[in-house]
Amino acid sequence: MANMAETAEALNPAGEDVRTVDMVVVGAGFAGLYQVQRAREEGLSVVGFEAGKDVGGTWYWNRYPGARCDIPSLLYAYTWSDDLRETWRWSEKYATQPEILDYARHVADRFDLRRHFRFETRVTSALYDEDKAEWLVETDTGERVRARFCVMATGCLSAPKTPDIEGASSFKGKTYVTGLWPHEKVSFAGQRVAVIGTGSSAIQSLPLIAAEATSVTVFQRTPNYSLPALNREITEEERAVFAAFYPGYKAALTAGASPLPVPPIGYQPTEAELAASIEKMWDGDGLISLVMIPNLLRDAETNARAGDYVRDRVKAIVNDPETAEALTPRGFPLGSKRACVDTDYYATFNQPHVTLVDLRKTPIEAITPAGVRTTTGEVEVDVIVYAVGFDAMTGALNRMDIRGRGGRALKDAWREGPKTYLGVAVAGFPNLFLVTGPGSPSVLTNMMTAIEQHVDWITDAIGYLGERQIGAIEPSGEAQEAWVAHVNAEADKTLFPQAASWYIGANVPGKPRVFMPYVGEGYKTRCDRVAAAGYEGFVLSRRGEAAA
Repeated sequence: MANMAETAEALNPAGEDVRTVDMVVVGAGFAGLYQVQRAREEGLSVVGFEAGKDVGGTWYWNRYPGARCDIPSLLYAYTWSDDLRETWRWSEKYATQPEILDYARHVADRFDLRRHFRFETRVTSALYDEDKAEWLVETDTGERVRARFCVMATGCLSAPKTPDIEGASSFKGKTYVTGLWPHEKVSFAGQRVAVIGTGSSAIQSLPLIAAEATSVTVFQRTPNYSLPALNREITEEERAVFAAFYPGYKAALTAGASPLPVPPIGYQPTEAELAASIEKMWDGDGLISLVMIPNLLRDAETNARAGDYVRDRVKAIVNDPETAEALTPRGFPLGSKRACVDTDYYATFNQPHVTLVDLRKTPIEAITPAGVRTTTGEVEVDVIVYAVGFDAMTGALNRMDIRGRGGRALKDAWREGPKTYLGVAVAGFPNLFLVTGPGSPSVLTNMMTAIEQHVDWITDAIGYLGERQIGAIEPSGEAQEAWVAHVNAEADKTLFPQAASWYIGANVPGKPRVFMPYVGEGYKTRCDRVAAAGYEGFVLSRRGEAAA
């Protein structure tokens, strides 16, 4: 199809200013690894860039105590290689960050993928050259590469927010951000610790921090729904059951159907069925238990009932009534913000050295040299842990200078919120592809299988171009607008927009409030149908041609 695959080393002869390859891949997480593998299989020359020192993406950076996946490990794995599946064994129901990182490294080793990446190299800009129909990619190391195709495998949760509280730089103690955790072990022994935030990273890390620290003060603005993980080692019986389940699971993914027995939209359960599905939330199935509750995010009454169940469990676990009430999530539907999966989170607040500060009653005024000052006084601490989340889905992309036709910046094209076609491409940005971008199901699904579906679709599209000697592909403006309208219409059928969540960018000041994931049915089927129709909704052009 194109040049035979080359290593990154071979693409950098001494003294040459600009290299040319078929594809640049940005990111060496699970999306970047698979995209490089698929490009290489298709005979494309490819070079990848990764800011970290090794593969792993989100799991390379997020090393905070207690970091785990929030769906069962047996599902959090690639499906594209039977050999890989058969030679890797997850140890626990919910794998830890070190084990997930080991899995990424295992994949890189087994398929010899590292040699295609430039590590400790951050892409600063990607500029489209209309005359050559190529992307010029530049990095913070001064490297410049031209490529026909640019694939952004930058991840949905890869741009950590940094502390934006007044006085943060004045603190004299140690400061940690959960999304940028040190690679060396952090000890909290004998330390007074402040944890700011109660999202997933705080909920996972708090019990382990509290096990070491002299005192822990948690500063909470909005309480989260969290479900028990009941984590444990995977038994041989469970492995056998999954092995029997797997062929049907993979067949469903290929067909674009749900790989799990999820109740269809509109299904009316009996009273007994509904009650049983709600009670299953406390059986350790985590986020999977939510999708098993019929119409949870489409029927307010069902959602309220499920939410009450969680609220009752919180009050039953937390001894102090005032603390229990402060930890009880209210004011937004269960699941409309990403729910968390925890091990002893609520019970940790029963320990005498753990204190909760409700920022709705006593807001933070400033960080001081000695600690955290609220409206009721100062809490002196030795360590501050900022668990303040991410600029989700668009943050990593907007931190690069990406410019398409006419030099238009992606951040300008997205000034009113991200617009894509199928979550995979953007009008005015030819041959630029997004893996699990806004406008795709991505963060509402199993990210591993969502990544595979996107990478396969992107690679097939590139193959289609090569077979027909077509230079460029990009969405038409009309198709993109229609898709954005469809994404919004599907979201409006649900309870998702009722929450000020990171799904709509509400956690980032000034970010446009747009619901970013796709919640409609049959997403893969739609993507396959577009491809089968000759990439309906896309404009295909020869090199140097303007889009119609």
